[in-house]
Amino acid sequence: MLAAAALVLLNASLTFGNVWPTPKIRWESALSIELAVCMLLLSVAHTWAERLARRVLPALWVLLVAGHYLDVTAPGLYGRDFNLYWDTQHLGNVAAMLTRSVPVWLIALTVVGAVGACAAAYLLAHLALGRVAAVVQHGRPRLVMGALAVATISAFTGQMASDRFAPGLAFSDPATGAYLRQARFVLAMIGPGRTAPALGDSPDLGVDLRGLEGADVMLIFVESYGAVTYDNPAFAAALAASRANLESAVRDAGRDVASAYVESPTFGASSWLAHLSLMSGVKVADQYAYTSLMASERDTIVKAFSRGGYRTVALMPGMRQSWPEGAFYGFDLIYGRDRLAYEGPAFGWWSIPDQYALAKLDALERTETPRSPLFAVFPTSTSHAPFGPVAPYLPDWSRALVKNAYDPAEVKRAMAATPDLTNLAPSYLRAIAYEYDTLAGYVRAHAGENLVMILIGDHQPPAAVTGPNQPHDVPVHVIASREHVLAHLRARGFRTGLTPARPVAGEMHALVPTLFKAFAQVATRPSSQW
Repeated sequence: MLAAAALVLLNASLTFGNVWPTPKIRWESALSIELAVCMLLLSVAHTWAERLARRVLPALWVLLVAGHYLDVTAPGLYGRDFNLYWDTQHLGNVAAMLTRSVPVWLIALTVVGAVGACAAAYLLAHLALGRVAAVVQHGRPRLVMGALAVATISAFTGQMASDRFAPGLAFSDPATGAYLRQARFVLAMIGPGRTAPALGDSPDLGVDLRGLEGADVMLIFVESYGAVTYDNPAFAAALAASRANLESAVRDAGRDVASAYVESPTFGASSWLAHLSLMSGVKVADQYAYTSLMASERDTIVKAFSRGGYRTVALMPGMRQSWPEGAFYGFDLIYGRDRLAYEGPAFGWWSIPDQYALAKLDALERTETPRSPLFAVFPTSTSHAPFGPVAPYLPDWSRALVKNAYDPAEVKRAMAATPDLTNLAPSYLRAIAYEYDTLAGYVRAHAGENLVMILIGDHQPPAAVTGPNQPHDVPVHVIASREHVLAHLRARGFRTGLTPARPVAGEMHALVPTLFKAFAQVATRPSSQW
């Protein structure tokens, strides 16, 4: 009986599933192929079984449990696999970000819990494997265990060949598969057989931008702005007022908006993949393609606008260190954290509210006359995970750059609304509502000006917000007042208004030629304003 209980425990440790949207686990009715292999090994090598169970297998078992946990939890929380080679390079920033947004006691409790879980897994594996090793010292139990292992391995192999084989049995994905994938990730970049990933062709960006007639153009990547804000009825209802505010602002400013869905190359994180895809017109679906493209001399929309006589700037409030990628894009100037000189309260890790960043850009770039038209790229930061705390919105934009712009009581309430890591949806909705309100205020503040705004989500929020198995679709809105530009977009899958409709207009990188062709359109009759 003790041996059977040990096998059940060992099997459960490699077959659990994820409890969405949390890092918790649940037990599932499945079999582990690694356990079957272990049973067969101990049955065949029974003379060394006790030594293996004491010295080797418990530590190996902890690694298998950790690999399986990562394999089932990462997609549940983030919507994608964890890439050990690339993602670990960002763990320091993630940890620093969490310390500014999550109570320290919770982080400490999580670390202690993780260490305790590893210690418990080792102890239980040591006891259970020791019991199994003791059983295989006897002839009949050893034969039974070996036969069960062979039958299990045969059933697993049969199912790999055909779904019709042993349909009543369910197997958990092998934990070793997680480590094999990580090994492939590393070998793809540093192994002896590494090769540069194949990149798609760059679009023709030698387009005349005469249809813009010198309008300032703002490309705003709204962080984590995904189709879930429309697809999830509860989310859509929670954001209805802020969304209506933005749509009303567009009309009040004498403009119109055309919207569509496009497919982002990433999900839940890795915003830079989406940024590079759109600004180069080349699909960048992983870090390997990103690195390869950055090492090339491809054209970018930034360079195209520069050739068209535009001053090109990047508004990067979340940038705390040097950004060598800026040279690839071809920006004239990059406004990082230091250049923006924010002196107000720090709202989370990113600290600088998006409203301040936009107001500062105006003060730095859009007040002098005469000047060249401006092309500005702005990845927002307020709606970046973990989505808080969110700064109060200032209806009076003239106060946005004032050092003591915020009411202390409102700041206190904002800081108290810390994200709940087990339920990020409320924080996410607050952040997206803030983005809508900020953009609406900006549109109203610039009514009648020669301005075109492209608002696009870089990716969906993490799966902890969206739920599992969601599409990569993100909204894109083009706000302008030239009908011929918007008509060109509507003819290619966009629709009037702020609510996109499926099917998607294509992948994100394929949006580039569509936009540039729209900007090359000439009005059939003159118009005095945008």
